[in-house]
Amino acid sequence: MSDEYVVVTGGSAGIGRACVKRVLASGRKVINLDRKGAAPEDGETFIEVDMTDPTAVEAAFAQADQQGRLVGLVNNAGMSLAKSLMETEAEDFDLIVRLNLVAPAICAKLAAPRMEAAGWGRIVNISSRVVLGKELRTAYAGTKGGLAAMTRVWALELAAKGITVNTICPGPIATDLFNEVNPPGSPRTQKIIDSVPVRRVGTPDDIANAAAFFLQPESSFVTGQTLFVCGGLTVGLAGG
Repeated sequence: MSDEYVVVTGGSAGIGRACVKRVLASGRKVINLDRKGAAPEDGETFIEVDMTDPTAVEAAFAQADQQGRLVGLVNNAGMSLAKSLMETEAEDFDLIVRLNLVAPAICAKLAAPRMEAAGWGRIVNISSRVVLGKELRTAYAGTKGGLAAMTRVWALELAAKGITVNTICPGPIATDLFNEVNPPGSPRTQKIIDSVPVRRVGTPDDIANAAAFFLQPESSFVTGQTLFVCGGLTVGLAGG
């Protein structure tokens, strides 16, 4: 196992878990920052942390320094909120902004000098296809759109340090939460499948595969980009 490691936030389930396993398969260690752990993999270190607490996040990064050289960060931890504009209240933004916007920024700020010291680095932000528009997602789309926008800022600021920054926007992904709301074989789920050109919903591994591309050292000429991993669902939408 290499002395290089990657931090994955929210790495105990769903997309984050798939990213943890994919990084480990590449030979690098993983620091999983989450509220709860998962069955540990060889090369994985779990640190329990509230991602909305900047002080706790800073302490977690300091603890992770014992593992070697930080070369990757996957900003995956986040939350959604389904409310119409007329149902959305000011306080609805409090937690979702702290988790979906502030936490990734703090993580990137803490990661950048460590990556510079390592000689290179890769930051991958997990956004969402809702940045192109979806009903009942005012606060969620606002934060995920903001994360995609910050990606481009960080890409410009960190490029000269050998650090790339890119965004992945997943389409419908069959996580445990998705399957609870959209049971396999249900009419609701079939309607979603019918709307996707490749005729299936995505899997966490589909997103981890994209993250693995951005994380590899050979991807040094790709930065500031937004990749929609959506089975073709967003084709024709990005241009308005």
